[in-house]
Amino acid sequence: MSRSYEMQVEITGLDPSRKGTVKEATESEWPFEGWFRDTNTLIASGTDNLWAGESEKEFATRLTCAIWKANGKFCSVKVRATYLEELPYEEYGFDESKYTEFLSAINKPAPS
Repeated sequence: MSRSYEMQVEITGLDPSRKGTVKEATESEWPFEGWFRDTNTLIASGTDNLWAGESEKEFATRLTCAIWKANGKFCSVKVRATYLEELPYEEYGFDESKYTEFLSAINKPAPS
């Protein structure tokens, strides 16, 4: 069973010479993208699925260990997990009367 998540990771205090290695290790655990880089911080997010009953905490632990290993020393790692399958949402649907209204609007002559 899989569950869809948006994960965000914020890594602070990493070894600047290992930014590339840390980024690669992080991406090997989850498809993170949209990296924001500051002097000593990396932030990214990505959407994927947790598999085989893995919990959010187990994922965060696995990701943090991969980051620490790539960094070669301690750095602060924050993981924000958003479960996407039960979020509140709005749904919009339109019937033929809305389509007829649309056709009328696009077929009106342009004002002169």
